[in-house]
Amino acid sequence: MMMHRAFGLACGVWALASVASLAQNTPLVVELYTSQGCSSCPPADDLFAQMTEDPNLIPLALHVDYWDYIGWIDKFAKPQYTQRQKAYAKAAGSRMIYTPQMIVAGESRVEGNDPDSILGAIQKEAAVVSDVSLSVQREGGALRIRVEGTASSAPMRVQLVRYQPEKTVTIEHGENAGKTVTYHNIVTRWERVADWNGGQPLDMSLPIEGDEPAVVLVQRDGPGRILAAARVD
Repeated sequence: MMMHRAFGLACGVWALASVASLAQNTPLVVELYTSQGCSSCPPADDLFAQMTEDPNLIPLALHVDYWDYIGWIDKFAKPQYTQRQKAYAKAAGSRMIYTPQMIVAGESRVEGNDPDSILGAIQKEAAVVSDVSLSVQREGGALRIRVEGTASSAPMRVQLVRYQPEKTVTIEHGENAGKTVTYHNIVTRWERVADWNGGQPLDMSLPIEGDEPAVVLVQRDGPGRILAAARVD
């Protein structure tokens, strides 16, 4: 019964995202903090998989390493992603981090296996219209990035994310021992490539290697709100 309800609510999340995002000028970035060693995470991973089908969302899965001690090492996990989650908590005045957690547009922090909370977060953030525009194009072995729009002098970071679209893992030990899970949009690299204070447009060319899809995003320092994002396959 709970699975049917969760699936119905999940469908509502994606339908709402498709409609609501028409009011804004940038896709919504949804970060999932998850771990192969977390017994509460598979339902969130399933919800997240549904999100990857919506072109108005940019779902990015960051696997954290603080569950590795329990008997299964998540090979997708990096300490950097745990630190990013901790930075979000600190910016919100909290000392607690947990999995599964979703962060929508860098602002709304919700439980990753709670469809109602996810729905509310997407609805809330989809109503925010950004004054930053971002264009990204492939030019040979580089990305041409242009950012413009805001008169704010608040510090912003331009970041590059690479991800693996899909990978199936059989978990042999730990809380999820015996489960086979297909993970989606697994972040393999997240780096700061430029700082921008608004005002004058930023125009840059960024070398890029490999076949993994890329996401460029502009985020207020903190980390704070993600003001613009673009995906390049």
